[in-house]
Amino acid sequence: MARTPIRSNKSKGGGIGRFLRRLLLAGVLAVVSVYLLCCLGLVMLRWTDPLTTGVQAQRRIEALLARKPYHKSYRPVPMRQISLQLQHAAVAAEDTHFYKHHGIDWQAVDQVIQEDLDEGRIVRGGSTITQQLVKNLFLTTSRSWIRKAFEFGLAPVAELVLTKQRILELYLNVIEWGPGVYGAEAGAQYHYHTTAARLSREQAARLAAVIPNPRKRRAARMTGYSNVILTRMSQMGW
Repeated sequence: MARTPIRSNKSKGGGIGRFLRRLLLAGVLAVVSVYLLCCLGLVMLRWTDPLTTGVQAQRRIEALLARKPYHKSYRPVPMRQISLQLQHAAVAAEDTHFYKHHGIDWQAVDQVIQEDLDEGRIVRGGSTITQQLVKNLFLTTSRSWIRKAFEFGLAPVAELVLTKQRILELYLNVIEWGPGVYGAEAGAQYHYHTTAARLSREQAARLAAVIPNPRKRRAARMTGYSNVILTRMSQMGW
């Protein structure tokens, strides 16, 4: 009488192990593929402006899920059409070492890590303008160590393939300045009913003060922080 072969637990364990290894390999390949596509996208941004961004897609999806209307205002303009005052104000507000680092401000990183460890959670980002740019372009605003890892991996690439001027130009053209409001031109129209080129020094400082929380802050109310930014601008020789 023929006996039915009995599968050993060892055989089952080996099958599960192979499945997990394949799953891990697929995950690694997916991450590497996304990273390489983002790098290619950064190279293309040397000559072209993005049609949309990760954060813009996130806001649209959030509106759909919440069943709320979504109106987007986004019109990239060349740097010559963005007030020099706003360029200086954004750097003074968000990344005073922008022209000195290569994508990551390690001094700020050390400080932020210590604060996060003390609090036991991610308190603030401490991101450079370059990191904020890659976040806006390819990621979302959700805070996680995975997002930070992508920022750290892509920021040096951005610095390598783009000039500082181009990084700042892209940054000013894609960041949020209000609900559905993206870029300096749309931000100037939304807050001051003027163009990005005609912003005054005080208006620029107030707009820069909006950047950390653009969907809730209003430029007209940013007197205290805008004064801090104006002081930094003067200290930086602007």
